[in-house]
Amino acid sequence: MLIIGISGPELTAQERDWLRHPAVSGVILFARNFVSRSQVMELVASIRAAAERPVLVCVDQEGGRVQRFREGFSTLPPPARLEESEDSEACAEAHGYLMASEVLACGLDLSFAPVVDLGRGNRAIGDRAFSADPQRVSRLARAFMRGMHAAGMAATLKHFPGHGSVPEDTHVDAATDPRTLDALRQADLIPFRSCIQAGAEAVMMAHVRYPAVDARPAGYSRRWIGEVLRGELGFAGVVISDDVGMAAAASAGGVAERVRGHLDAGCDLVLVCTPDLVAEALAAAPSMPAGAHPAVARLAARRHPDWLALSSDAGWQRARQTLASVLAAREDRA
Repeated sequence: MLIIGISGPELTAQERDWLRHPAVSGVILFARNFVSRSQVMELVASIRAAAERPVLVCVDQEGGRVQRFREGFSTLPPPARLEESEDSEACAEAHGYLMASEVLACGLDLSFAPVVDLGRGNRAIGDRAFSADPQRVSRLARAFMRGMHAAGMAATLKHFPGHGSVPEDTHVDAATDPRTLDALRQADLIPFRSCIQAGAEAVMMAHVRYPAVDARPAGYSRRWIGEVLRGELGFAGVVISDDVGMAAAASAGGVAERVRGHLDAGCDLVLVCTPDLVAEALAAAPSMPAGAHPAVARLAARRHPDWLALSSDAGWQRARQTLASVLAAREDRA
């Protein structure tokens, strides 16, 4: 039920103990955990050995400024740049395939992508969004998902029900969107609905508050998760909270209250990205039976059987050439 962050490029003794805790369902890696391709493969292997049961190993490898693994990996353009290309959907599909194949080839399970927020001025989202137009976001995100699925990776839509239309960055500020549910249905919810229908396996919640719908931020809201996401949109996959260490998560109280608040609202997995918060989060987690959390198997189910060969096959080569042309075209215009 918890996906935890670790401190560096190797596991500490304390982190090995955390991984044996039955409430830990996975690990999310950041730039602080990456030195080289070979090192991160060794780290992933050590995580799996320490956990002694199936766990998810995850990263945010969206492209642009949110690309945690760089040396030895393809340079991925920010998603907003794909809209500029002549065949934007083909480029989005290539982006999804290239990103997923390189991540999978290092032994990880997931990159949390695609971002389906609208590009309407949010400081945290910016060029992580495909477009300001919900129909264009839908088309490009579905193409991106096709690439991910072809490589053998589950897709995670973020940040439900839409983080792109408020200016605040929830890493450092509380964020409130005053619009009604009907207004959100006509804009931000369109890409989520479209991508859920196209087979997205997971959804990550926003820490944004929508008081016309519920007084609580979306990740703490049974209305948003149970009634809108699962009921109205028919989503039957895995619901993931955003990081409990973000400033906007603090409305629920301390770390223990945040973890319990997400779980009570209907999140299946809770992100605890800051190692300093993990011990408190583990103490707050409800007792779990031994073995893997059901969400682990669901999100790892697409994993390519020959994952080690993915970053050198013909599909990877074609995708790399396609994305290289996007980067070159931008440089020519500059």
